[in-house]
Amino acid sequence: MITVNAMGDNCPIPVIKTKKAMQTLTGPDTIEVLVDNEIAVQNVSKMASAQGGQVNAEKLGEKEYKVTIQMQGAPEDSGSAEGSADAVCAPDQRGSAIVVVSSDRMGSGNDELGKVLMKGFLFAITQLDVLPRKMLFYNGGATLTAKGSDSLEDLKSLEAQGVEILTCGTCLDYYQLKDKLAVGTVTNMYSIVEAMAEAGKIIRP
Repeated sequence: MITVNAMGDNCPIPVIKTKKAMQTLTGPDTIEVLVDNEIAVQNVSKMASAQGGQVNAEKLGEKEYKVTIQMQGAPEDSGSAEGSADAVCAPDQRGSAIVVVSSDRMGSGNDELGKVLMKGFLFAITQLDVLPRKMLFYNGGATLTAKGSDSLEDLKSLEAQGVEILTCGTCLDYYQLKDKLAVGTVTNMYSIVEAMAEAGKIIRP
C-alpha cells in the first residue's frame, strides 16, 4: 500500500501527489490518500475514477479524510501529473438537490428485489457528476444509516465528499437504532421540512 499525505495541501496539490503515486505502480496496488477537506476528496476521487481506480472515501474526523484507491497498475494516461490535475480542480461538485429516502427498499412488489434496488440506487448516487447537497433518511430509510446496513460504505463516501447525511431521530428511536447510527448525524422533523423547502430539487427513490 502507498500512503499519500496531502493534509494541509490546497488544490491541485492532492491530485498531483496522487497521480504521481499512481505513475509509480508496477502492478495491482492500493493508494491511500489523506486530506483535510471535502473538496480535495471530490477532486482526488474524480481523477482516480477517471484513471480506472476503484475509489472509496471516508470521513475519519474533523478535517480528516481518507480516500482509498484500488488500482490494477499505473494509469494508461501518460500525461504529466500537473496537466491531469487541472481538469478536475473544481471548487465544489455538489448541487442544490437533496435526496429523500423514506424506506429501506425501492418501489413496491417484491421486498427482496426492493432492497437490491435501493442498494443500487445509493451506489448510483456516488457516481453522479453533480452530487446532492443533502440526503434525508426517515421512517424505514433510517435503517440504512445504521450499523448492519449494506450501503454504509457508499454513504460514508458521500459524506466524505461533503454530502450531509441526516437521519430522523424519532425514527431511530422507534427502530431502537439511536446508538447504532454509523454515518451522518441525527436530525428532527423541522430540519427535514426546512431542507426540503429550500431544496432546488428533491429526488425520491
